[in-house]
Amino acid sequence: MKNGLKYHGAVVPMVTPFTPLGALDTSALDRLVDTLLSGGVEGIFVLGTTGEGAFVPRKARRQLVQQTVARVNQRAKVFAGLGDLRQSDVTEANEFFHAGADAVVAHPPIAEKIPAEQLQDWYQSLLDKLEGPLLIYNMPMTTGISVPLAAVENLLGHPKLVGLKDSENNPARLEETMKRFGGKKDFAVFIGVGALMEKGLKLGADGIVPSVGNLIPDVCHQICAAAKNTDWSAVEKLQARMMSVAGLYQKGRTLNESLAALKAAVHCRGLCASEVLPPLHSLAQTEVEKIRAEMAQLHLLNGQS
Repeated sequence: MKNGLKYHGAVVPMVTPFTPLGALDTSALDRLVDTLLSGGVEGIFVLGTTGEGAFVPRKARRQLVQQTVARVNQRAKVFAGLGDLRQSDVTEANEFFHAGADAVVAHPPIAEKIPAEQLQDWYQSLLDKLEGPLLIYNMPMTTGISVPLAAVENLLGHPKLVGLKDSENNPARLEETMKRFGGKKDFAVFIGVGALMEKGLKLGADGIVPSVGNLIPDVCHQICAAAKNTDWSAVEKLQARMMSVAGLYQKGRTLNESLAALKAAVHCRGLCASEVLPPLHSLAQTEVEKIRAEMAQLHLLNGQS
């Protein structure tokens, strides 16, 4: 990990809290932000996949960014996801900058598919229209397309491009990514796949984007600090803790199911309600209680991490 890079460390993709009626729960939002900051995280990523960003109503998105920025109060970086971006959404991206976001994060469009060979031009056009920094988000599990590393490399040097968040579960791609971009000035590489975070940090990644940070933000901060100090024994132990806790909501579940299970786990910690937005489905109370019991076994209740 590099010292002094503007974007680095543990950036937690925060769940988005909703009331039973589907409105943004502003009180819970403050609790979530405070909890993440108390864990020492370097960044908070709102409206990402974990935050149900594609399903949050537009009016609530600006409110979410604005309130998060205000609550963070410059104690960490705030990243805002652009969801299933269309050309008309570039205006919204710049609204996020006006609301105080430090950077926006964009994966390839889902509804308006763009061939891989055209993604470089698409990102170029987007970068030219933005009023602030962008991280490219590679998330083939949801987009159905892998952002070519050659396209990213050709975009290096654009004044608005500051990094890559890679969530492709591909060890070979990770190695190639770090060969091409590791140590680049003013360009940060974040690892978004839990199973590859230890490997990525050892290869020189600048940070991680762990959904499990919603439950154990301190551990996620500590693994980045340990990597910075090249304490690989500590990194290995912290990675094991992160993976065991992530299994609580990921094991045996699809991505959408895991999002609802994570929200239920955060609810069991008293931070927000368990509601998720359609097309996701909230867990039945019996399932929530199963998660609560597993959390007790993992020492995740009563403020433990």
